[in-house]
Amino acid sequence: MSHLLPVELPKAYRLLNHGPTVLVSSAAHGQRNIMAAAWAMPLDFDPPKVLVVVDRNTLTRELMEASGVFALQAPSTEQAQLTMDVGTCSGRDGDKFSQLAIASHVGSVIDVPLADGCLAYLECRIIDEPHNQQRYDLFIGEVVAARADSRAFSQGRWHFEGDAPRSLHYVAGGSFFATGEAFSVNGSADGE
Repeated sequence: MSHLLPVELPKAYRLLNHGPTVLVSSAAHGQRNIMAAAWAMPLDFDPPKVLVVVDRNTLTRELMEASGVFALQAPSTEQAQLTMDVGTCSGRDGDKFSQLAIASHVGSVIDVPLADGCLAYLECRIIDEPHNQQRYDLFIGEVVAARADSRAFSQGRWHFEGDAPRSLHYVAGGSFFATGEAFSVNGSADGE
């Protein structure tokens, strides 16, 4: 956690705009849970908002709906097994943090457990959209705090060069790929 630095909220979308697999954590009524999600993306800049799909049958969703908050975390390639494990077992069978010996800390703004060692953390308050939540399992969250590992994200940009930790992307059937080398072209695609 010593490499974690705050990310300016208007740039928090950059933590997800390269499409990493994320971990979603939540807590309410003395319970906590964490799951993997492949369908998460930035939605807006200021205030920053994100989207995530969370199936109605998960404990994570139950806790999200009870508390009104959740966190997204971008795990590193070193956490691929952890990502598979939290994505394939149910929190209804017991506390995943305890069962899988997941070291964690509490969010800086919201009371949600965060898995140690992730590359990015986005703490979110749910923007209630009952139609989207019930029909599409789609949650909108306003990002209220964002932090990232300075070895891979600094000055508002990811840098996955050399031996910097890399984010992972789930393909299917237990297969992942790691984020590759960054490159630039003339001009700025994000208006800066």
